[in-house]
Amino acid sequence: MESYLNDNFGDVKAKNSSEEALRRWRKLCSVVKNPKRRFRFTANLSKRSEVEAMKKTNQEKLRIAVLVSKAALQFIQGITIRSGYVVPEEVKAAGFQICANELGSIVESHDVKKLKMHGGVDGIANKLSTSLSNGLTTANERLKRRQEIYGINKFTESMVQSFWVFVWEALQDTTLIILAVCAFVSLIVGITMEGWPKGAHDGLGIVASILLVVFVTATSDYRQSLQFKDLDKEKKKISIQVTRDGFRQKISIYDLVPGDIVHLSIGDQVPSDGLFISGYSLLINESSLTGESEPVCINAEYPFLLSGTKVQDGSCKMLVTAVGMRTQWGKLLATLSEGGDDETPLQVKLNGVANIIGQIGLFFAIITFAVLAQRLVSRKYSEGLLLRWSGDDALQMLEFLAIAVTIIVVAVPEGLPLAVTLTLAFAMKKMMNDKALVRHLAACETMGSATTICSDKTGTLTTNRMTVVKVCICKNVVELISDKDVNLSSYIPDDVRKTLLQSIFSNTAGEIVTDQGGKLEILGTPTETALLQFGLSLGGDFQVLRQESDIVKVEPFNSTKKRMGVVLQLPGACYRAHCKGASEIILAACTSYLDSAGNVLPLDEAAMDHHKRTIDSFASEALRTLCLAYKELGGDFSAKEQIPFEGYTCIGIVGIKDPVRPGVKESVATCRTAGITVRMVTGDNINTAKAIARECGILTDDGMVIEGPKFREKSLEEMNKLIPKIQVMARSSPLDKHTLVKHLRNMFNEVVAVTGDGTNDAPALHEADIGLAMGISGTEVAKESADVIILDDNFSTIVTVAKWGRSIYVNIQKFVQFQLTVNVVALIVNFSSACWSGNVPLTAVQLLWVNMIMDTLGALALATEPPNDELMQRAPVGRSGRFISSTMWRNIFGQSMYQFMAIWYLQTQGKAIFGLDGSTSDLTVNTITFNSFVFCQVFNEISSREMEKINVFKGILQNYVLLGVLMTTVVFQFIIIQFLGDFANTTPLTLKQWFATIFIGFLGMPIAALLKLFPTRSI
Repeated sequence: MESYLNDNFGDVKAKNSSEEALRRWRKLCSVVKNPKRRFRFTANLSKRSEVEAMKKTNQEKLRIAVLVSKAALQFIQGITIRSGYVVPEEVKAAGFQICANELGSIVESHDVKKLKMHGGVDGIANKLSTSLSNGLTTANERLKRRQEIYGINKFTESMVQSFWVFVWEALQDTTLIILAVCAFVSLIVGITMEGWPKGAHDGLGIVASILLVVFVTATSDYRQSLQFKDLDKEKKKISIQVTRDGFRQKISIYDLVPGDIVHLSIGDQVPSDGLFISGYSLLINESSLTGESEPVCINAEYPFLLSGTKVQDGSCKMLVTAVGMRTQWGKLLATLSEGGDDETPLQVKLNGVANIIGQIGLFFAIITFAVLAQRLVSRKYSEGLLLRWSGDDALQMLEFLAIAVTIIVVAVPEGLPLAVTLTLAFAMKKMMNDKALVRHLAACETMGSATTICSDKTGTLTTNRMTVVKVCICKNVVELISDKDVNLSSYIPDDVRKTLLQSIFSNTAGEIVTDQGGKLEILGTPTETALLQFGLSLGGDFQVLRQESDIVKVEPFNSTKKRMGVVLQLPGACYRAHCKGASEIILAACTSYLDSAGNVLPLDEAAMDHHKRTIDSFASEALRTLCLAYKELGGDFSAKEQIPFEGYTCIGIVGIKDPVRPGVKESVATCRTAGITVRMVTGDNINTAKAIARECGILTDDGMVIEGPKFREKSLEEMNKLIPKIQVMARSSPLDKHTLVKHLRNMFNEVVAVTGDGTNDAPALHEADIGLAMGISGTEVAKESADVIILDDNFSTIVTVAKWGRSIYVNIQKFVQFQLTVNVVALIVNFSSACWSGNVPLTAVQLLWVNMIMDTLGALALATEPPNDELMQRAPVGRSGRFISSTMWRNIFGQSMYQFMAIWYLQTQGKAIFGLDGSTSDLTVNTITFNSFVFCQVFNEISSREMEKINVFKGILQNYVLLGVLMTTVVFQFIIIQFLGDFANTTPLTLKQWFATIFIGFLGMPIAALLKLFPTRSI
């Protein structure tokens, strides 16, 4: 079966599956009882085609708009344009001078002419009653009025379907419809023949069973849909930095309104349509909107920013002009949300299993009906009554049809693929509580197979709470015990201190602002925050120092260059460049340094060795090192030039402490026990990386440490030998991380999980089997490329995700084992009885009840088993593991054989065993058989909790869902047997008979334990 599934249903991958693969498996599913339910949690491929068509239209629109705006820009230079625009009265009454449609058309159409007509960005800001420096005033009434005029920043979402929609969908099961028709005919014929109410019992029994199945199914599906809706809301929670009331603050993107001043930096998603106010080196990736991957340069001449696009480089301030469904992104997102998630590999495989068993069930159902009908026709023929059919004969033929259809109901395990969804929905909800937000369903099950985790250092293995603890300035190394103890005046002269503060406060992506309480607040990454805090401790004033010079050009930090730079225009029209970044890289660009007197001296070999030893000393103490340098550029520099990267003067080296997170060492040890290799991939200095890796337990005596530049120089053959030994990669670029992940997956067939937080990590996150983005330090670009977002940036949470992944995989295996056992037994029992005796022991109503036990209730019981620590003491499944293992087949066939033999024995010897005779003996035997069969499933459900271990009771009292399902099943079974005999074709049993049937069911447990003693070949 496994090879058939791999050949026909194995094309669908955990991520990035082709549309052809997604269409192919759907066509292969020939036996589907209820397509609406079966394919509810699969991708809507037609909607996705609509999205691609919209992207192409957007691309063409933008291309034309750019050409038109360039032509218009040349034409209107120096021309005064008169406005013919008339402000609507409603807008004017609200205190604004421009309406939402006019605002939206300016940005969406890139209309330079219209923008100039309204007075440019300044004019638009005035008409929106906002300040480009202080932002909006947040008086409640004013904001509410603004939302009424311009709309809110929310997108149209599909409404939560009501419970009755799920009831309607459950009723569209083909087999249930046929049974309903049978029930209706049975009611008519029965009432005609035997009157009311006796003649209605069989028909009403089937109707009641159908309604019970429908309502239980609908309730389960409805709860799943609510869980997915809640998780969907969590995925869309994005915060953004804005200026309001003159203060920088963080708000939800849903609270943005036209007139807001938004601060964007590298990796951010543009939250609305808007206009560029000011910024540096801004490159925008519009591929999410247009499909075009080439980044667009945004500046004062071309200021149009579109919602949903990503900041690839640089930073800026933006004036919000249009929000929500008034943006192109809003319209695209509304369609995109209907496209749904790709189906997971397990969902597809289990659809394949359901299809195979469904075809077998259909064959057996037809044969069963044919055998039963043939026996009736033969009897009628032998009695010479072939042409004379009574109402009883019609009812009997109808019963045969109902039994055949019910065999299909039981045989087609429609619940298998839906059990995956149920398990994933349950796990995703629980993982959310454990600080992991799953963006793609398939990531849950894939994480359970992970064999390698490539982890970042900063913020994942460490706390990301950084402080400067050591500095080397003017060749003097100073240890900073606390902020209050900083006194560098005795080590460095004032002019060096001023240059150092200028470097810290000017060459930064962070900012120091005053909050509403009048306190200073540092904004920026943890590294920037540590440096700015150090600058403040030296007595620096951020705002004063920034006003002393003008920033001419900024080159933001990125993980490829590992540096950032800025050019300042100083008083007197001379220019100075500041640079900071990876210590070795910046030091290599220096030709001089500052001595203790503040003199600029050549960086000779002795001075270079001193600085290098200082870097190594800091790094060996697990400190992150940065080098700060500057260069005088004279009076000639243009913003169009690149910032030079040679001939710098070294100001100093800072050592930043970032402590290892508590519990990381234990989590790494857990991974090692679980057969998962942890590799650290970091941009830090090699000695820092080594020290942290040893502290975390990642670097072992036989492990290898390599630097990114050396790794990328290796040949393919050398990489093959090196990669299995690599435990730490230092000074790595995003391309190095991508290469490592690619080779681990393709050459060594590893299932790789990768962490990332930066924009440049997106390719590696996309390439990996499971991309894990950081929720706190991660950029929106990284989060969008990831499959799981680690909300607390903690490595221990990644291990929890792996544990949940394994739990999901094992839980689905348990349910599959349980359901296939019921399928096999129900098929064989009814088919063999029909062929042997011409009757079936399990009626349509009884089979519907069994179907509900094994389908909806069984999935609830077994698929929601919480994870345990023992899961992390077994080897990972990996990429080549078989889902339906030989252990499962052993348990399925062993348990099926026992159940079949027990039921067959009851059918043939039941009367003798229980001393039954008289007219009701057949009904009593059938009732005993039915009761035994149900209790076999109850105890098999408990046995299925463990596929290999004999002790199946461990932790059972903590699984309230399982206990609830078992109790519900037993109570309803008692009611069916003792009180609903007329409808369910049963008769009340004596205490002795109850004890016997329960004991027969219980015997399945020791037999399951005995089966587990027989070894199976390792998979």
